[in-house]
Amino acid sequence: MAGERERLDTFPRLLMHHASVRGDRPAIREKDLGIWQTWTWSQVADEVGALACGLAAQGFKRGMNLAIIGENRPRLYWAITAAQCLGGVPVPLYQDAVAQEMAFVFQNAEIEYAVVEDQEQVDKLLEIMPRCPKLRHIYFDDPRGLRHYAQAELLSYERLQAIGREFSGRNPEYFGQEIAAGHADDRATILYTSGTTGQPKGVILTQRAMIATGRAYTDFERLGPDEEMLAYLPMAWVGQNLFSYTQSMVAGFCVSCPESTETVMADMREVGPTYYFAPPRVLEALLTQVTIRMEDASWVKRALYRYFMDVARRVGGRLLDRRQPVSAADRLRYWVGDLLLYGPLRNVLGMSRVRVAYTAGEAIGPDLFVFYRSIGVNLKQLYGQTETTVYVCVQPDGAVKPDTVGPPLPGVEVRVAEDGEILIRSPGLFQAYYKNAEATAEVKTNDGWFHTGDAGYLDQDGHLRIIDRAKDVGRLGDGTLFAPKYIENKLKFFPYIKEAVAFGHQRDRVSAFVNIDFDAVGDWAERRNLLYSGYADLASQAAVYELVGDCVEKVNRDLAADPKLAGSQIHRFLILHKELDPDDGEITRTRKVRRGFVAEKYRILVDALYAGEKACRVESQVTFEDGRTGTVGANLRIADARVYRADAAQKAA
Repeated sequence: MAGERERLDTFPRLLMHHASVRGDRPAIREKDLGIWQTWTWSQVADEVGALACGLAAQGFKRGMNLAIIGENRPRLYWAITAAQCLGGVPVPLYQDAVAQEMAFVFQNAEIEYAVVEDQEQVDKLLEIMPRCPKLRHIYFDDPRGLRHYAQAELLSYERLQAIGREFSGRNPEYFGQEIAAGHADDRATILYTSGTTGQPKGVILTQRAMIATGRAYTDFERLGPDEEMLAYLPMAWVGQNLFSYTQSMVAGFCVSCPESTETVMADMREVGPTYYFAPPRVLEALLTQVTIRMEDASWVKRALYRYFMDVARRVGGRLLDRRQPVSAADRLRYWVGDLLLYGPLRNVLGMSRVRVAYTAGEAIGPDLFVFYRSIGVNLKQLYGQTETTVYVCVQPDGAVKPDTVGPPLPGVEVRVAEDGEILIRSPGLFQAYYKNAEATAEVKTNDGWFHTGDAGYLDQDGHLRIIDRAKDVGRLGDGTLFAPKYIENKLKFFPYIKEAVAFGHQRDRVSAFVNIDFDAVGDWAERRNLLYSGYADLASQAAVYELVGDCVEKVNRDLAADPKLAGSQIHRFLILHKELDPDDGEITRTRKVRRGFVAEKYRILVDALYAGEKACRVESQVTFEDGRTGTVGANLRIADARVYRADAAQKAA
């Protein structure tokens, strides 16, 4: 077994191994026009071989970078492997990135070849070509809308594969020789960071690091070729690369690609994944949908929901962990709840068959985490970053805590610096930042320690607890600890709040911006016969301010019960007139708030919060869906929030 693992040390070798030992088993599926199409491992090997040979015939060589842009599609996954077969490096980009963002990556990575999904991505690349003179070859998967495009740089995916098959016929040994020439220390991919504080950095991950990480998780959760997984997150995100690509290649299980982002929930119910991964924002959105449906239900159903969810929160986690005693009466109540509520709810969420579910990417609110575990979903937190191939900590079965990310994985060393920053050494550690030795030296020491930039500590059980980004943890004017992300996550647990930005460092109190969840609040407003014309109108209504104020009040009550954070309760808040948008630079493509950018862009609002004003006029530039820019103005109300003394909060609870 060990010898075989040593031999299967690159993704192309893993692919050919699966084609040999389980060639007729499903490797990947795609739903197209309502019908699931399936490719076996042997078929995937053939598709990848034709594509790799086509790229070779077009001049793609070892060491070159290949851009890959689009939704999760089998052909784009095959392009990743095809590049690796030739010793090239796949560079996935976020499919919703605007042309300007893509231009930076193409220039930085000196990309000459790109495989894209459709006309939308082709148009972006044609737009940036004058600024990216090295880009000479664009291959598209979906030909719709491209019939009359006559640019010499364009070629269809089918034509590229046909060229590859002709090339392979003339050079039958070429494909195998290229795979044999691969090495575990070759670059497997370059993934660009989200760029919360500046330009993105290209993180170089090797075949060795990615495969070691995939095997570690596979062994940890005893994953095998019978698992099913849905690939629905951006291909440019490290989590998608690890769980849908790397682990599938390691364990040999099948990955399914949904028809579209709009059909993910329906497709998930059809696939019935056994292995699931979702960042907190996805889990928040799912819970919001559940909450909306329950608000629209009859009073009998609402009462049953509240009763059985109380039962679930009390005993569900204990039953899942199987480590604490549960009385026969509570077991019976939970069984009835599972029959009437938890089972149907898991089915609606597409989680009926989920054996293992992970969440990562940013901190998750404990209440949100407990909700899923209480209804029988084995949701666990893990911790890692793009630079560590998400290989640092994970919660083991039977030892899950809502406020930690678990102990370090085998082979991982964790230590906490004097300033609270977490440092790690891991087999999954990145090689370097692409063409950025200075940035690499800032975070990676000569003896292999990586500065994560996160602040936290190890508890008495050896579990790691993340507080916030080290650079974001601050102090109020009186020295009180201020952890903005912790506060924001508590606000975002409420289904009516989609995003929040907290301010308070070196100030006398904490204030916050809030984005309402338009669907959840819109449903709430309609049931109360409140009229509104759009997001800005809804966000400005007094009743909505009262609704959000109740959420802020509950957060403050929780904060007051924590001696370390009681002084960081929210004193004032406002509801923004627009949603924070990656196209406007306010959040990243992975929906992480660029707090410094937001504070500067809306400085007039921040100043008004701390000046004690009751309202403020704001003008902000926005980017519309068609790429045009414009200015949106609004008069925003500023509200005061109720705060608690520590003893009063405990009595109220």
